[in-house]
Amino acid sequence: MADAKTPHSNVDIYTRHYTEHYPGPLHDPPVHQEGQAGPPHAHHPKLQHHFDHMTQQAEASTLGMWVFLVTEIMFFGGLFMAYLVYRWQSPEGFAEASHHLNVGWGAVNTVVLIVSSLTMALGVRAAQTSAPPKTQVGWILATMAFGTAFLGVKAIEYGDKFRHHLVPGPNFKWEGKHPQAAEQFYSLYFSMTGLHALHMIIGLGIMTVIAIMAWKQQFDEDYYTPVEVSGLYWHFVDIVWIFLFPLLYLIGGHFVE
Repeated sequence: MADAKTPHSNVDIYTRHYTEHYPGPLHDPPVHQEGQAGPPHAHHPKLQHHFDHMTQQAEASTLGMWVFLVTEIMFFGGLFMAYLVYRWQSPEGFAEASHHLNVGWGAVNTVVLIVSSLTMALGVRAAQTSAPPKTQVGWILATMAFGTAFLGVKAIEYGDKFRHHLVPGPNFKWEGKHPQAAEQFYSLYFSMTGLHALHMIIGLGIMTVIAIMAWKQQFDEDYYTPVEVSGLYWHFVDIVWIFLFPLLYLIGGHFVE
């Protein structure tokens, strides 16, 4: 007499199917109540266990990024306040020092970052509309290219300052009328633009991770939060430069030798 086999329940079959298709520390598979009409509802594979749905998860991630950006605003705000105080104490000295900055390079970098914000927005849009991976990666790589170009221009500017001994310290040389104010200006110049460049380098690292995820087809119309919050960070870095450019480069136009 053959052994009787206990048939698998629908819940067992669904649990096995869920585990095979949605691995990882995500939601437990929902229990299909006996007598419930229709198949059990599967959660999105990117939905973490402490969220009820994808919209809640996206809103929490976006809020977290905004809170982080507020702390960054306070961080840069201290440098901007220091700049305003020292400039108020010696407006002519700051104008004289700014006059030796290359406004052309600053303007080029401004245009580069504005265009990079456009490509970043198009990259987010590509993820939101489930565009092909090549399209998503293309926009992200374009954004990275503009960010790299920005850093290249800053390297040229920094090299020029080193050659002309305009780096604050024991080797600083200034032949103008306000050497002390000029050294204060370039101390703030290197602090503010250097910190901004560091954020740009971090942004390039983030974009590298996002590009790899996009190539692996991890973003679609239901899950694009990493691209969106990374875009917020990138736009913040661009906006900081929009303030740095006029404060550091354009005030030199008021200086009369």
